[in-house]
Amino acid sequence: MLITFIGGGNMATALISGLVNPPRAHLKIRVCDPSGPAREHLESTFEVPTYTDAAIAVTDAQVIVLAVKPQNMPAVLAELAGKVGPEQLVLSIAAGITIASIQASLGEAQAIVRSMPNTPALVGHGITGVVESPQCSPIQREQAEEILTAAGEVVWLEDESLMDAVTAVSGTGPAYFFLLTEVLAAAARELGLPPETADRLASITCFGAGAMMAS
Repeated sequence: MLITFIGGGNMATALISGLVNPPRAHLKIRVCDPSGPAREHLESTFEVPTYTDAAIAVTDAQVIVLAVKPQNMPAVLAELAGKVGPEQLVLSIAAGITIASIQASLGEAQAIVRSMPNTPALVGHGITGVVESPQCSPIQREQAEEILTAAGEVVWLEDESLMDAVTAVSGTGPAYFFLLTEVLAAAARELGLPPETADRLASITCFGAGAMMAS
């Protein structure tokens, strides 16, 4: 399976890292990013070919991962319009970008999977809400799941409108978890523990409690 990532930011890097460690012989990865330092980092770290021209990068790709910031999506879709075929899966990890808005640029026949990963994906412990367009085949659904599970678990939704709830729970949830950890650490310092000890006790306590809840 040939996968082209459009965008080489943190979330794309997390997914690529999970896909190449350990190596999977059936996968080939390309990355298109306008940033020279980003391309150099990806090339040196993962030994993947990089591009600056999205139209060239998506040629023959079975899956195209849109890993750009939401505000950059219109320009990216305009660049891809007419260059992507309905037999290719477009997997979006951009927050708030609907299936309909992508199909408006790439065509109503386009197979699309919209996903909402959360920040723990950056350390391989994320969870991603996912919804597919009716045009997706069972094979394309499997392709999307293989890519996304490289950074954690996947939860499939039947209704795209539920993506807002996913964002509210798992998308913003880590921020509240971090706040709880900070409060615990501050309380530990007030009780006389050294700062490093207080921070470690709080962070590992929350990490362990989260692992117990998820098991």
